[in-house]
Amino acid sequence: MRVAAADITMGLIIKSGGSGVLLAALAASGCAHKEPPAPPPPSVQFVVVHSRSITLTIDLPGRTVAYRTAEIRPQISGIVQKRMFIEGSDVKAGQQLYQIDPALYRATLDSAAAMASASAALVERYRPLEAVQAVSRQDFDNAVASAAQSQAATETATINLVYTRLLSPISGRIGRSAVTEGALVTADQAVALATVQQLDPIYVDVSQPSAVLLRLKREFAAGQLQHAGDHQAEVHLTLEDGSEYPHSGRLEFTEVSVDETTGSVTLRALFPNPDRLLLPGMFVHERLAEGQRADALLAPQQGISRGPTGDATAMVIGDGDKIEVRNLKTGRAIGTQWLVTEGLKDGDRVVVQGLQKIKANSVVRPEEFKAATSQDGSASKVAELAPPKPAS
Repeated sequence: MRVAAADITMGLIIKSGGSGVLLAALAASGCAHKEPPAPPPPSVQFVVVHSRSITLTIDLPGRTVAYRTAEIRPQISGIVQKRMFIEGSDVKAGQQLYQIDPALYRATLDSAAAMASASAALVERYRPLEAVQAVSRQDFDNAVASAAQSQAATETATINLVYTRLLSPISGRIGRSAVTEGALVTADQAVALATVQQLDPIYVDVSQPSAVLLRLKREFAAGQLQHAGDHQAEVHLTLEDGSEYPHSGRLEFTEVSVDETTGSVTLRALFPNPDRLLLPGMFVHERLAEGQRADALLAPQQGISRGPTGDATAMVIGDGDKIEVRNLKTGRAIGTQWLVTEGLKDGDRVVVQGLQKIKANSVVRPEEFKAATSQDGSASKVAELAPPKPAS
């Protein structure tokens, strides 16, 4: 009988007591032919984008400018006797602010008035005499001319005496005083004694390229901008601390000038300021509502990357949890999101975390993105990544 070689060998090994060595060798031989297990798919987090209605706005940074500004300067020379206002207070139009020593100007007026009276009396004495040719026509004309000059000198002296009382030409808030009692001021001096600014209403000026002005005018003509009156668009303000200004204003397109060197244009808006919250020189942001868009798609900026040429792409989880690379066309940024005009559709799952671990056609293990919560229990800013789902 023929015996297999393996059986003989096995028998020999068993007889020799080497069964342990054989089992170890067979186990090692079997493991050498097995492949290592495949790694699990990478875990990524996504946001589902939905089409929804949004209000498109434009943000214009600018600064506040006083509605009216009056610099108080003396029109005569003299010593300041009194300052008749409190710095930083509100003053009325016609209110006296300073008193300049009037003694010299009062004396000048008295002298001019006396000369005018004497000249007028001389003309009245000459008039009947000239009619009967008792005085020459030349003497009478000289007397009339002298009377007119005296009257003009009287009026000038009266005006100079009035100018010793410096009045506010407008109502508004007055700033600090540049002089005190006893200071010598001169006519037409370069330094203003004080400045009065009308703060209610108040202007907000912004500088933008002229193309922005043209676009705003077209949108206003098309009815896309909210109206605040005839030929005026409604504007809202955001203050320096991020708070909303409670009063809306109106954008005036007529008061503009184009800078020939930069091509920029100044847009001026007018805002009510009853509480004097806005002060000249403050940095603010104007916000104009440009209309509604019913089918807007907003994608989180965190999930959109741009190549060297500026082209936008996004990683989208498709069927079978495979990654698709989408080329996008984006519009403006709205908060922490991009307005996507092409490349995405309602319901797409856009990857926002784990982008460095994936590539096109790779299978992933998706998890929906959830906003982080701070220690005080409030949602952090990353919650803006997830746009609200439309109501069913």
